[in-house]
Amino acid sequence: MVINIEGLDLNYIVEGEGTPIVVLHGWGCNIDTVRPIINILNGKYKVYALDLPGFGNSQEPKDVIGSFEYAEIVKEFLHKMNISRATFIGHSHGGRISIIMGAKYPELVDKIVLIDSAGLIPRRGPEYYIKVYSFKALRYIYKNLFFWIKNEERMEKFYKKFGSDDYQNSSGVMRRILVKVVNENLKPLLKDIKASTLIIWGENDDATPLYMAKIMEKEIKDSGLVVFEGAGHYSYLDDYNKFVAVIKAFL
Repeated sequence: MVINIEGLDLNYIVEGEGTPIVVLHGWGCNIDTVRPIINILNGKYKVYALDLPGFGNSQEPKDVIGSFEYAEIVKEFLHKMNISRATFIGHSHGGRISIIMGAKYPELVDKIVLIDSAGLIPRRGPEYYIKVYSFKALRYIYKNLFFWIKNEERMEKFYKKFGSDDYQNSSGVMRRILVKVVNENLKPLLKDIKASTLIIWGENDDATPLYMAKIMEKEIKDSGLVVFEGAGHYSYLDDYNKFVAVIKAFL
């Protein structure tokens, strides 16, 4: 199904009956990526999932937006679906949005499940800054020395070769949006979340490392952390049976 929010056509699904749950996917993903979560819930709850702007079958934003604008779009989605209060389940980038919803609009949020959530600025040691300055130096070389290749073409080759996986897989406005959201620090919002929050994390998550989960557990008053041994950034897929048991117990 398609709904228009703020001039964007967004793809979404609704399955099941009961109290509402909103499932939000991560960066570079879509409804299909969180289908295993939906399948756990749609027999007992009314589950809503949407392709966030710029992903799946939804339109890209016309201009650069950040996590707070994504949250405003989700808030408007609730309004158009006549949802007065819902549980939010967010993976990675979807966790960012769930954090903002819980902190800014507590009246709309019943419970929260954060799965390998983004939203915190990573700890940055000397290795990070060496990598950044090397990246900038290489970008300068590509931009100014390979003059026989069209600028747009040579910069695309550069980003494909040296950018992060998410950066390589993004283009145009979505690449600029990625830069914006990864530099947003949502830690100050965590203390304002009143909803009961379950934090699920992969022990070996290298995209959002485990120490971030421990910060979230410390800052969110009514929260608990469950760590899946051996799991990575998609912990709900890596240990699906355990995920099913944990989320059913929480809900």
